[in-house]
Parts: sequence; structure tokens; C-alpha cells
Amino acid sequence: MLKEATREEAFTAFAREVEPRIRYALIPICGLEAAKDATAEALLYGWQHWERLSAMDNPAGYLYRVGRTKAARARRRRVGFPPVPNPQLPLIEPGLPAALARLSPKQRTVVWLVHGLGWPQAEVAGFLGLSPPTVQTHARRGMAKLRADLGGTS
Repeated sequence: MLKEATREEAFTAFAREVEPRIRYALIPICGLEAAKDATAEALLYGWQHWERLSAMDNPAGYLYRVGRTKAARARRRRVGFPPVPNPQLPLIEPGLPAALARLSPKQRTVVWLVHGLGWPQAEVAGFLGLSPPTVQTHARRGMAKLRADLGGTS
């Protein structure tokens, strides 16, 4: 009984820490609602395989990839960035959701995590299982495409 309580406490602490990060990383791939569902499914998988998962070097990144696989059906649908409710508001460029949707999934995810959420590139690299130079390239190219698409300067 003690072993089960310790297992549950360890997984609960882990899940509280990584759940928002996994969900945020999945939003640009499959949209807000599908990201919530995929994250829940990934965490369920994590609970079911906790012994193996807890021994991994990057368990959060592994569960991100599980969630990405679980969200494959939703990926076929349009990316779920919410529409801008009132284009008169200065908080967001009205064309930004559509411009983000035109980026490749990896560019969109990297731009969202690095520039949208302020994650360090090294953290994004570890989380997504990419090399730091690859993350830097996706961020640079994604931002260049957004600037060109939205009429900004390079």
C-alpha cells in the first residue's frame, strides 16, 4: 500500500509540472480542444507506464510525443488558433492566426513556444527532442515567414 501511495504521489507531482507544458506544445499542432484531449490521453499513458517512464531521461518530451501521436486525427483538421474576436483591439494582429496556420507544424510549434510563451530555445529543444540548432532554424525561418506574410520587415 505504501509503494502505491508513493507511486501515485510521484506521478501526481510529475503530471502537475508537465501537463501545461505538454498542452501548450500541442496547441499549434492540433488546436486547443484537441490539445486538451491529447494531453489527457498522454498523461493516462504515463500513469499506466509510470515505472518505465520515470526512468527515462526526458519523460515530458516522451509524453509530448505520445500526445502528438494521439492527436494525429485532429491534425487533419484546421489548426485551432482562436479567431480574433474584435480586430479593432490592438492586442493581436488580425492576420496572425491564419499566418501561424500556414507555417509547418514544427515551425509553428517552435515559434509558439519560443516567441509566444517565452520558453528558452534549449528547453524547447529538449522538450521536442530536437537539436538546439534545429530549434533555432525553425524559429528563425518561422518568424521570417510570419513577417513576410504579415507585411513586416525582416
